[in-house]
Amino acid sequence: MHLTTQQSLALWHAVTLDQVLDEKPDLTSRQLAILLIIYMEAPPHTVRGLAERLNVTKPVITRALDSMGQKDLVKRKRDKADKRNVLVQRTVEGSQFLEHLAQTITTRAEGI
Repeated sequence: MHLTTQQSLALWHAVTLDQVLDEKPDLTSRQLAILLIIYMEAPPHTVRGLAERLNVTKPVITRALDSMGQKDLVKRKRDKADKRNVLVQRTVEGSQFLEHLAQTITTRAEGI
């Protein structure tokens, strides 16, 4: 599927509006990027690794994970092999959130 610049922006606009108007949590761009990394790239995911991947500090990732954890989109636990590492894991709620987002994108893209 090839989209023009205008179609791409219209799609993003429609999806973003749907997210804001939906009862599901709306995420910042950084939070969504983190969530997509966790769900689309092979684990393990650590705070340190996510910070390196997004070129931000660990506290930036920690704040984003705190917010997403409150929404049950991700969970964290200490790495048993290396107690210094914090592993970031998927949740059922996070999977459902992304399934809903994917469906929204598909539906909106079909209208273009």
